Amino acid sequence: MKASLAEALKHAAPIVTRVVGGRSLADELVRLPESEERAAVVDLAHGTLRRFGRVQFLSRALSHREPADETVQALLWCALYALDSGRYSEYTVVDQAVRACTLLEKWNAKGYLNAVLRAYLRQRASLEIRIQMDAEARFQHPAWWIDALRTAYPDSWEAALLAGNTHPPMTLRVNRRRSSVAEYLARLAGEGLSARQVGPDALLLERPVPVSRLPGFADGHASVQDAGAQLAAGFLDLAPGQRVLDACAAPGGKTGHILERAEVSLVALDADASRLERVQANLARLGSSATLLAADCTDLAAWWDGNPFDRILADVPCTASGIVRRHPDLKWLRRPSDAGNFATRQGGILDALWHALAPGGKLLYVTCSVFPEENGEVVDGFLNRTKGAHLLALADGAASQRLPDGERDGFYYALIARQA
Repeated sequence: MKASLAEALKHAAPIVTRVVGGRSLADELVRLPESEERAAVVDLAHGTLRRFGRVQFLSRALSHREPADETVQALLWCALYALDSGRYSEYTVVDQAVRACTLLEKWNAKGYLNAVLRAYLRQRASLEIRIQMDAEARFQHPAWWIDALRTAYPDSWEAALLAGNTHPPMTLRVNRRRSSVAEYLARLAGEGLSARQVGPDALLLERPVPVSRLPGFADGHASVQDAGAQLAAGFLDLAPGQRVLDACAAPGGKTGHILERAEVSLVALDADASRLERVQANLARLGSSATLLAADCTDLAAWWDGNPFDRILADVPCTASGIVRRHPDLKWLRRPSDAGNFATRQGGILDALWHALAPGGKLLYVTCSVFPEENGEVVDGFLNRTKGAHLLALADGAASQRLPDGERDGFYYALIARQA
């Protein structure tokens, strides 16, 4: 374990350095080779960025001067997270962080790391009191983000922020064409896996497991998809024979769910041709098929044949602020202006897709954002400028905005009908 932690810290620190510099954590981890330490590296990178506000605060509080070397700084952040994680003994973390300096050829930093980490262990209680006085350190989000949620959700902003700092739940979507929820629950139990139902097709696992342990996964009996994301197919009000467009389809979770729910003619569209390969792979595993097109959904002339759609799913690009527990780097890479920039793009997508919706048809607008600027404000603006568009109640009767909680990520849904 000791050698493993030092090696993990050696790989995690440069990853965190690059992410703080603007790189995507997901892209960095894709390039991470398989090794005995890979799981620990992923945990250290995710955990450090999930608690970035806290480790930054601790680093500043404990150091009279921050190291000029960015990798050493990141190594300290990762080590502070490792101490807080409870996965290792205190001695192991301090010892292995110092050893990681050698592995990274940062020999001059060994004394610095040792001194700062030991100071943290001595001052932990007093530092915890100070953390409660610092919003970014306490809530693990940038100050502007905290202010935005406090303004938008005065009664629930703290719960939403805290949910964004948790480990994401692992939820399965049972393919109702292959199995019932009850049947699949029994299959899970037979494999020693505990789960409970949290949606019509959704099973929340007691603890995450590799997909290789899921019975029938390779044969399409189940998929991994958040319970909040699974709401889309139900809200679309699908019926056999409908012509359906999934306008921003990749990676294909909602595409597959639509085809599991109803016998429809589906066009799956995405601007990135390479991402459509993943959609095709998902559909092949499920035994489903759709027409896949690589094009910008706003450029109708490039892809639309003029035949209108009965249903359109517009799962639009957004800040992804409702799913940051899955992508913790986003909290620190986003800027206050991003929501407004996305809103402009989102409004343009609605305007374009409206032309492809049949009279009497329905369009479901979806984001995985918690910022009103991308959600209600975009929809209100569209309704005000679009003749014949009106908002419908969602099938479950709940509000459009769903904040993240212990069972679901944060999503926004608005169902818009076109007058017949």
